[in-house]
Amino acid sequence: MKLNGSQILIESLLEQGVDTIFGYPGGAVLNIYDAIYAYQDRLTHVLTAHEQGAAHAADGYARATGKVGVVLATSGPGATNLITGIATAFMDSVPMVAITGNVGTDLIGLDSFQEVYIAGITMPITKHNFVVRKVEELHDVIREAFRIAKSGRPGPVLVDIPKDVTSNVCEFALKGASVADEYVKPDIKAIEKTAELINASERPCILFGGGVLISQGEKELLDLMNKAQIPATHTLMGAGVLGWGEKLNLGLVGMHGSMSAGRSIAGSDLLIAVGTRFSDRVATDKHKFIREAKVVHIDVDAAEINKNIACDLSVVGDVKEVLTLLLPMIKKANHDKWLAQIDEWKKFDYKPTDKEGVLRPHQIIQAVSDEIGEDGIIVTDVGQHQMWAAQYSKRTKCRSFLTSGGLGTMGYGYGASIGAQKAYPDRRVAHITGDGSFHMNLNELCTSVSYGLPIVSVVINNNVLGMVRQWQTQFYGKRYSQTTLERATDYVKLAEAFGGVGFRATTLDELKKALKDAYATGKPCIIEAVIDRDEKVLPMIPAGKSIDEVIM
Repeated sequence: MKLNGSQILIESLLEQGVDTIFGYPGGAVLNIYDAIYAYQDRLTHVLTAHEQGAAHAADGYARATGKVGVVLATSGPGATNLITGIATAFMDSVPMVAITGNVGTDLIGLDSFQEVYIAGITMPITKHNFVVRKVEELHDVIREAFRIAKSGRPGPVLVDIPKDVTSNVCEFALKGASVADEYVKPDIKAIEKTAELINASERPCILFGGGVLISQGEKELLDLMNKAQIPATHTLMGAGVLGWGEKLNLGLVGMHGSMSAGRSIAGSDLLIAVGTRFSDRVATDKHKFIREAKVVHIDVDAAEINKNIACDLSVVGDVKEVLTLLLPMIKKANHDKWLAQIDEWKKFDYKPTDKEGVLRPHQIIQAVSDEIGEDGIIVTDVGQHQMWAAQYSKRTKCRSFLTSGGLGTMGYGYGASIGAQKAYPDRRVAHITGDGSFHMNLNELCTSVSYGLPIVSVVINNNVLGMVRQWQTQFYGKRYSQTTLERATDYVKLAEAFGGVGFRATTLDELKKALKDAYATGKPCIIEAVIDRDEKVLPMIPAGKSIDEVIM
């Protein structure tokens, strides 16, 4: 049958199992939006307030579901507004296909109205880029884009489509959903050597990250931990992979992780790194991060091996597959003496305290976590609130904690909350943010109101850029240059102006009541939770320092 390029695009998306896309129309994609109108019974489009919000929504949808998120924008500024969202997805290995319109092929390179070379601009922050020059190529390009986005180490792919390609007509026939084939067969000898090291170890420790979540290898990881009695600590991207109550779960490691987790890595004789890249927020001093331990690194991306931390042995492959092959080779072990040492270190972990009549960050996070339950999804922006959420939210399920880890994108949270809530309309979504981050993309509140998304935003308000101010306090002689906000925003009135509901809490009791009332409304809500500006995220390992120099 003969179809135009816009119809082919929609048919190709449907073939890939896409049911929801996020975007914003414009001149270069008018033909595509005309096709979306015709396919509205089969494809849901979510119109955001800004293209960046659409990109974060596609990202949040992908993180919450494990599917490929799709975002659509017009040429020029529409396309460039996607860049932060694409980079956010790239840094955290999120599968996403970004589709941009462009000027007609005869106008490309002439500095035409709303023309940018978006493929060139985004080349460093995508797995691959396509510029479709002929309508006959479009179907195969979309299939390939989805294959690349979801296979191997996932990530964003950009497809740029000139306007004439979206209107040109050609013969079309579906070819079937593409199959992910970026398969790397693990080296069985390397797995055998890994087993030998684990079986011989007296003080083993596992460090795992988002790669376990992506591969759905959480069961295999826990089986390994229990069989060989190995404690494990996780990066920010690994939150929720292990249940909070698992006895061998040491929790968060890194700059704001627990001291006992950092000590466990430093004191181990074997570190098994699983699906993690040893970022500078984890290995804060890469020369002292590993002491006597041998390092085994398991990761699907060969480029991460020996990039930040030298390893003694590596296994390149899908985490779930590698752990499945490894488990039968592992002997049951008892490391009670090692665990007893870790228990001693735990006694010196930072423990926040309550203050009568004062709302404290750990209380806010715990109250939110309790209210939304285990099935709830927490989405954060970036800053102090992000670290408090990672420390105290006690997530017990995969894909229930969404945050921008690698790029650290302030303003990520609201868009990502929209994506998560669209993916799971029956689950509670809590958007935990700070007053600094919230002001960056608060315009997306209109999106949640328009679509009836009952997202509850808890704005932890200290009237400062908290994390930057904390660094200024610690390392810049309390010279608070441009971090004291003193904004006059009335969050209750703001929520009401957008069509939502607003609350304000200054005590724990007020917050708990506000949370119950907010979710009872079934509407988008803002809860302003007021805290002291001098609250700090503790513990803290200064940048470039080791666990020996932790600030408590």
